[in-house]
Amino acid sequence: MKPILKLYRGYANEQELIVMGHVFEPTKTRDYDFQKKSFKNAAAVISLFQVKTQANANVYLKHNNTTIHTKTLIDGYFKFCIPLDQNVGYGWIDYQVSIIYGNETIVTKESYIRPHKGDIGIISDIDDTFLISYTLNPLKKLYHLLFRNVNTRKIYDDVVPHYQALGLAGRNNKEEQNAFFYVSSSEWNLYRFIVKFTEIHKLPKAVLLLKDIKSSLSDFFWTGRGGHNHKFEKIKHILEFYPNLKYVLMGDDSQHDPFLYEAISKIFPLTVKAVYIRQTGKRKKEKVTIALKNMESLNVAVCYFTDSSEAIAHSKKIGLIL
Repeated sequence: MKPILKLYRGYANEQELIVMGHVFEPTKTRDYDFQKKSFKNAAAVISLFQVKTQANANVYLKHNNTTIHTKTLIDGYFKFCIPLDQNVGYGWIDYQVSIIYGNETIVTKESYIRPHKGDIGIISDIDDTFLISYTLNPLKKLYHLLFRNVNTRKIYDDVVPHYQALGLAGRNNKEEQNAFFYVSSSEWNLYRFIVKFTEIHKLPKAVLLLKDIKSSLSDFFWTGRGGHNHKFEKIKHILEFYPNLKYVLMGDDSQHDPFLYEAISKIFPLTVKAVYIRQTGKRKKEKVTIALKNMESLNVAVCYFTDSSEAIAHSKKIGLIL
């Protein structure tokens, strides 16, 4: 058995590259099988939360013809924040990280985005924003997570054409897509599931920023719940990392998205262009409506919608998409 090296999509601006991942202790457990059904799927999902991470593992990033060394944190997580080689170009770019086990070098590749120069960045929540997750009904949410594999999980109607149009907003060249970030309270344990789901439904390729990994069965039952400071800090970081972009924020009213986006709009009064909040219950929530009116007073275009077709019409009305 060998240690397992997992990489996540990274991102870069004009000066800095950020890539990250985890190192796990050797295990006989196989990777999550997306084709499993019912109880086999449940067992596979639960196994994602029974991982053993490796602290202080030596990790090596190859960049700009040099090898950069760091070590994992106590939870097996590592993150390289390094000066960027200015000759790497733009778009999605491959990167390579390795670990050494005995006499063997274990190499894994992923990609990072260096956005082509443009005007728009899109930050989206995941659960109940595009992936139907039933956050308002914890038992139903748990049932779908356990007994519905990635192929049978549902996406909201018209999300895909809206997101694809946002990816091309302000672009003449379809190869130069806007930067997308999926920021969620889900943990890194579910990274591969989320990536696979977005690929199946042809959502824009995005950087995922998730919560700290969980490594016990008791943590599994609280997945996606708890404090939302993580999301606020991650969104704030993105806006600071790409200060020249105007942002479209996508979320829903099942938890705290409207209030996080309101706070972000107050801190970055020139940066947030539009906010979209999906209505998940039968009625609009008064507190959410107040938060959106607050944002509107800061010259942020807002849309509180039930169906994505309404969001598409709004984006066209304000000239965001064609």
